[in-house]
Amino acid sequence: MKVMDSRFDVLVSTTVAALLMFSAVPGAQAQSTSSSSSSAAFSPASSAQQARKSAPAADARLDPGSVSNSVYRNSGFGFTCKIPAGWVLRTEEMNAREEGNSAPDAGKAGRVLLAAFARPPQARGEDVNSSILIAAESVAAYPGLKEAGQYFGPVTEIAKAQGFDVDGEPYEFEVGAKTLVRGDFEKDIGTRVMRQSTLVILARGYAVSFTFIGGTVDEVEELIAGLSFGTPRAK
Repeated sequence: MKVMDSRFDVLVSTTVAALLMFSAVPGAQAQSTSSSSSSAAFSPASSAQQARKSAPAADARLDPGSVSNSVYRNSGFGFTCKIPAGWVLRTEEMNAREEGNSAPDAGKAGRVLLAAFARPPQARGEDVNSSILIAAESVAAYPGLKEAGQYFGPVTEIAKAQGFDVDGEPYEFEVGAKTLVRGDFEKDIGTRVMRQSTLVILARGYAVSFTFIGGTVDEVEELIAGLSFGTPRAK
């Protein structure tokens, strides 16, 4: 895997930044580490905001996708992702908060496409709050970004700084006929372990990231199995 250019060191992906920022909404602070949720995701929001403030505007035709019958579909990027029954969506809330803390044109450089949680992020629980987060960022926001694997440079550094263990180097991962790059992380939170896997692909001038969080490896793999590429079929 090529080593990332040093210019990436001050940049952080929307994927992890949005998770952290959303956990800071009123009421979410009351959730302790022992009750665990995606608030344990790693990323200083201020770094992500600064990156977006200086980022060139991306293609305004970014397809936000849509959800129907518990399936998220994005025809622009050509993929679908199944959402477990009963999960709550917080996509618009995340984007509203991101835009409220960024420059006026920041929304053109990146967007959360899907944010789905097993329970509301601010709700207490005894287990890991499983979640799916899909985001797209303009490649123009990361000068020198040529390969999906480079996207993991700053993410891995921040993960380690926040107490996450990195499960090996990023590696190529097949989803149907599509090849993505995948990174796996885990963190002990009391009596449980939060497991996070992020898959990244470069497409249509964007870095598209798919983050899956769960309490077990099997749970994360099951969520990933709901991701597929190809022409979405309307139902």
